[in-house]
Amino acid sequence: SEDLWESSCSNTRGTVKDKANFKVEEDVAAIRKAIEGIGTTEKTLTEVLAKRSNAQRQLIAQAYEKATGRALIADLEGDTHGDFEDLLVALVKPPAVYDCHEVIKAIKGAGTTESTLTELFASRSNRQIKAISDVYLAETGKLLTHDLKSEVSGDYGKALLILAEGKRDESSFVDAAKAKADAKALYEAGEKKWGTDEGRFIDILCHRSVPQLRQTLVEYKNISKKTLQESIEGEMSGNLEELLVAVVKCVKNVPAYLAERLFESMRGLGTTESTLTRILVSRSEIDLLDIRAEFKKLFGYSLYSKLESEVSGSYGDTLKHLCGQD
Repeated sequence: SEDLWESSCSNTRGTVKDKANFKVEEDVAAIRKAIEGIGTTEKTLTEVLAKRSNAQRQLIAQAYEKATGRALIADLEGDTHGDFEDLLVALVKPPAVYDCHEVIKAIKGAGTTESTLTELFASRSNRQIKAISDVYLAETGKLLTHDLKSEVSGDYGKALLILAEGKRDESSFVDAAKAKADAKALYEAGEKKWGTDEGRFIDILCHRSVPQLRQTLVEYKNISKKTLQESIEGEMSGNLEELLVAVVKCVKNVPAYLAERLFESMRGLGTTESTLTRILVSRSEIDLLDIRAEFKKLFGYSLYSKLESEVSGSYGDTLKHLCGQD
């Protein structure tokens, strides 16, 4: 259900749709004028790229290269900078390529950005994870799971690698007896026990289907009087806790989980622009309308108004275009 990448016709919960009367030549001419003129006209780049679907942006990029002999992404990188540049480049990449590059960014360089890996692998469907792996293999000649193995370790690494295989059960059938048995096993592996059996949590939470886990959450609360999330938060710490809590949140409601991630990225001192960009771009044709609704429900004001107060300039304008007003 969350996976509406390939079939743009069924992306009814996105904020960005195919533009009607789309004329690729006009868009290419406008972008060329914006880039080739004296001083880049950022407003034009926002107007064109944020108001077209990703499929249409791919057509623009192809036509641009044909007309100029230059890659659109390379020209955007040469003519814009900072967060605005990152955002435009993100918009021009196909979704699986963009997700894959976010994974690469998270595992490359000094220190691994676990929070990004957690968000991506907890919130993506099997099909999306497979698409990320396919791009990774095509671009690097290596298996994503193989390279992840050398970057993540311990119980967190174990859980992340299971998710990165993209083999979660996807049947819609719910086995009530199994949900009860799993809830009991989780209770006995955590709360009831001195020291936690993390392996049991990882096995159940990373393999079972979403409907099956929803039922397991209900059964767990019946036995424990605590929610499974509360138990994980009480029993675990660090990256593993963050990952398993993210999995539980995504089992309940992916848009609500991403709304919280957006809120956290704009909280306190300084904004985490990379998270804002990633979520708004990657969900703009999937479920950004739902994320907006969950944001309002959780925090009492609209995502658009929060963006208005937190981000500015061409970067802020483009994000607001993607978000749309409630």
